[in-house]
Amino acid sequence: MYQVGIHHDGDSLEHPPSLADGGAHVSVDTVGEDGKGGQTPEGKRKTELPSKFPFLNISRNLVLAYQSLGVVYGDLSTSPLYVYRSVFDGKLQDHQSPETIFGAFSLIFWTITLIPLLKYVFIVLCADDNGEGGSFALYSLLCRHAKFSLLPNQQAADEELSSYKYGFSGRSTAGFQLKRFLEKHKKSRTVLLVIVLLAACMVIGDGVLTPAMSVISSMSGIQAAADRLTHDEVVFLSCIILVGLFALQHSGTHRVGFLFAPIVLIWLISIMIIGLYNTIIWNPKIVSAFSPYYIIKFFRDTGKDGWISLGGILLSVAGTEAMYADLGHFSAFSMRITFAFVVYPCLVIQYMGQAAFLSKNLDSIPNSFYSSIPDGVYWPVFVIATLAAIVGSQSIITATFSIVKQCNSLGCFPRVKIVHTSKHKGQIYVPEINWILMILTLAVAIGFQDTTLIGNAYGLACMTVMFITTFLMTLVIIFVWQRSLVFAAAFLLFFWFIEGLYLSSAAIKAPQGGWVSLLLSFILLAIMLVWHYGTCKKYKYDLHNKVPLKWILGLGPSLGIVRVPGIGLIYSELVTGVPPIFSHFVTNLPAFHNVMVFVCVKSVPVPHVSSDERFLIGRVGPRSYRMYRCIVRYGYKDAQQGTGNFEDLLIQSLAEFIQMEAVEPQLSSPDSSSLDGRMAVISTNLQSHSPFIIDDDDFETCSTIQSSKSLTLQSVRSFYDDGNHENRKRRIRFNLPENSGMDPEVRDELIDLVQAKESGVAYIMGHSYVKARRLSSCWKKFVIDVAYSFLRKNCRASAVALNIPHISLIEVGMIYYV
Repeated sequence: MYQVGIHHDGDSLEHPPSLADGGAHVSVDTVGEDGKGGQTPEGKRKTELPSKFPFLNISRNLVLAYQSLGVVYGDLSTSPLYVYRSVFDGKLQDHQSPETIFGAFSLIFWTITLIPLLKYVFIVLCADDNGEGGSFALYSLLCRHAKFSLLPNQQAADEELSSYKYGFSGRSTAGFQLKRFLEKHKKSRTVLLVIVLLAACMVIGDGVLTPAMSVISSMSGIQAAADRLTHDEVVFLSCIILVGLFALQHSGTHRVGFLFAPIVLIWLISIMIIGLYNTIIWNPKIVSAFSPYYIIKFFRDTGKDGWISLGGILLSVAGTEAMYADLGHFSAFSMRITFAFVVYPCLVIQYMGQAAFLSKNLDSIPNSFYSSIPDGVYWPVFVIATLAAIVGSQSIITATFSIVKQCNSLGCFPRVKIVHTSKHKGQIYVPEINWILMILTLAVAIGFQDTTLIGNAYGLACMTVMFITTFLMTLVIIFVWQRSLVFAAAFLLFFWFIEGLYLSSAAIKAPQGGWVSLLLSFILLAIMLVWHYGTCKKYKYDLHNKVPLKWILGLGPSLGIVRVPGIGLIYSELVTGVPPIFSHFVTNLPAFHNVMVFVCVKSVPVPHVSSDERFLIGRVGPRSYRMYRCIVRYGYKDAQQGTGNFEDLLIQSLAEFIQMEAVEPQLSSPDSSSLDGRMAVISTNLQSHSPFIIDDDDFETCSTIQSSKSLTLQSVRSFYDDGNHENRKRRIRFNLPENSGMDPEVRDELIDLVQAKESGVAYIMGHSYVKARRLSSCWKKFVIDVAYSFLRKNCRASAVALNIPHISLIEVGMIYYV
């Protein structure tokens, strides 16, 4: 690896054209059988048919419904372990009576009915982003229907993606003034991003609290049965289980569905049978508590103490957000089946049975669940409860990994290693986050050792996420669904009134454990905001210090430097113009490759980008310069490709662009003063309209330095390959057919491209040091010079995140004064 160190103060540079350049490109889609790009209408109808008519694919949805039990509903289904104990802990101990038990059950029943069933199952699950769910899916939808995004790399070509279109195409006057206000004021868009990030931080906080809460609650059954076992020993056993849980995360959750779904199903059936048994045996009159009258009577008898106890009631719906966050792994129809016909009735019957038992055994409230289990089935239920608690912890950990990936794609989280554990469902594993979660979970379990205190923090985090989801959902109703403001306001006020009561009750308990979720969330939020701020400042520096194309054109086709064999891939975050690292490189090392490609890897606000729409190819300068631009677009759920396959796809896409440019006049840019030529969407399918004859060699070890004419590079390649036996891949050779009747200029350009590929590929990236300007405020200097610098030094390098081979990497050192 060669590193060229250049330091430059950006204060003296002029500011050329701004972000408007990004929208000046014309997207010409050349893929698809219909010639319009993406999927053909017939293919699109085939993929949309199951979602519009779920009964046509009942068997698939039933399988997904079964799998969702093991991934999504484990946390929600284990809440009977601790809800009644949390409700009657504290000041409500003075109100323990059968009437209060009836009121508590009525509250639990209507809470489960209104929030998970009515709000999420019937309303929120309808607001999917091409099948994906979660707060980021809602934010993505909003950014595509209004200019809410703060990311500075948007292009008009992104709006042509097949997955970009969603909702109504017509323009509605509903909320038009609100939309203009939010788009006009940057502070309002910043607040919206902060709200979304706060919801993400709260979910990550749940990833710390849920395992500790669930496992300790399930393990408390040992202490209830064995009097000799102390509470410290129960916590120790819980910590062993927690370590094992996090140690198994690397295997991925694509097997968890089938492996753990039977456990959750057996658990739900067991607690339902126990609930029916307790209802019949102890107090059948509990069925009258389905009436809301008992809620009124509950608050009339308990007053302020009853309101404070709502912090325990809300634990009955903790884990509901996972139903929406994990939507991308399943389908809305399968989740509706599972919750409405399995989870919901089982939980209601179990809570009813516990209430019937407690109404006759008030002294059993501190250990309500295990005390209500008949002696003959105590230990089997204990084993199932422990396993179900582990499964419940699994779902929130999986959601945490997905949120970190989405934050990283939006430029709001430091770069981390992301391992895709499943090719089909997009499930991931993040090693660094996994071990950090484990350490924090063990600290919470050992530090508190009390499920009541952990529950206070847990409930506050869960209800905050639900409160934010209601707000984002209201904006989706206005801007995406284009419903009336009256309907949106009714939705917002109804659910905010209910969730506001629970949230205020949970906030009161912040000194009794709730501060943990607030502390974790604000630390994570500070990290995300600092990273996003530094990333945007760095991008704007590159944007305002682009190399003028007139300067490059004045140098001639050789650019005033020595052009050496090979392809140089110049990585930058810019979607237009020539990045400043190019001029710094050639100034200090006046030689460059025969073919230059400015590569930009960017995320777009859609969950997935089709492989046929991933590459956006254009030309920089005249044909003789052999300079191109390639924008590689990924959705926030997509897995990035390896470099070997990327090189082959890039050559293929460049060749198709060169051939297409000769017959598409609109791609040629007669205006030499323009920053870039026109851009075209090129299919990444190697079997598409290729001008090459593509040969697959046998499996052999090959690096990016292939068929090099330099003996030194050949020896380096041999040494590198001998020590890297894992880099064995299929090598693809590109050959031009004889007598193809091709335009001579096009053929010469393709020959140069093939020869450059055979000579080797080099990756040129900026190794940047971001510093605040000398006259910046003390606060900005702290954020940039201390906080952002610390995060950059301790996160994965961009070359590692992009899987760029170390031997082919050239880094250009720069100092960014922002």
